[in-house]
Amino acid sequence: MKSVFRILPAAGLALALAMAALPAAAQQAAAPPKAASPGAIAAAKEILAMKNASAMYQNAVPNIVQQTKDTLLQTNLNYQKDLNEVAVIVAKNLAGREKEIGEGMAQIYASEFTEQELKDLVTFYKSPLGQKLLANEPAIQSSMAYMNQWAQQFGEIVNGEFRAEMRKRGKQI
Repeated sequence: MKSVFRILPAAGLALALAMAALPAAAQQAAAPPKAASPGAIAAAKEILAMKNASAMYQNAVPNIVQQTKDTLLQTNLNYQKDLNEVAVIVAKNLAGREKEIGEGMAQIYASEFTEQELKDLVTFYKSPLGQKLLANEPAIQSSMAYMNQWAQQFGEIVNGEFRAEMRKRGKQI
């Protein structure tokens, strides 16, 4: 029998790890954001622009429209032609709404950092070291792939340990 961890793709494992923090994140999201000054919002937006954060969500609207259409198609195959046509209309009607993500991210930054801290971060990101960090951040973020690979391999070891201990008890799993 295959190990459960072999079946889980790395992205699924990362999602499972992220889900562990969901209750705290949900509580934090429910709390009203702290009022932020226009200067803090501006600095937060500048940081997000330097970090090219919009690249993360630039296709959010078409992706969500596609996912919704695909989900609806699963139970409404006879409406495939209509759903394909409606998807184009919905995507057109909602185009640009992904900018709300950037606004929300700026609000979060501005509620977590003071205006001065955000200005200091802008200064840092404009410095040679900050520019190096920005340039190398995509490579650094690939460390998440390493973590997922390690977790998958370690999961197989843990699974093997469980099986060995259960065999000692005379139980095959």
